[in-house]
Amino acid sequence: MNKFLKIIIAVAACLAIGYTSGMVTRSSITTWYPTLIKPSFNPPNWIFAPVWSTLYAMMGVAAGFVWSEIKSNEEVVKKALIFFLIQLGLNALWSYLFFGLHNPMLAGLEIIVLWLMIYETYIQFAKINKIAGYLLIPYLAWVSFAAVLNGSIWWLNR
Repeated sequence: MNKFLKIIIAVAACLAIGYTSGMVTRSSITTWYPTLIKPSFNPPNWIFAPVWSTLYAMMGVAAGFVWSEIKSNEEVVKKALIFFLIQLGLNALWSYLFFGLHNPMLAGLEIIVLWLMIYETYIQFAKINKIAGYLLIPYLAWVSFAAVLNGSIWWLNR
């Protein structure tokens, strides 16, 4: 399989996870989420879909770049991709905890673990392909912001 096809598959997989997570989010956006007290820096709802779509695409490209190096160092690439898959699963879990279970406290605890896994994925990816590592930096920044937002929402609504 060539590099381009690996990138396409990885991007499609990330976007599929994002779409699935969005399904959990959709019903709560119009029912439960508007009832919460939010901090002044809470972005408008419309910003989340384009930001997450962009981040999922960048994550997929990064994973495709790393996957493309599997022949040169199979063990290191597999390890990096395992971290990637774990953080992707944790990403989806956050949506379920926050929007599905309506539990900002549990989601806040989980997002700390998610952030750590993203950071480790970044470290692993950067060892294999610097561009793949760089592609994860906006994701890490956004999840940092999301963690602060999550914590603020929990605090304001406890």
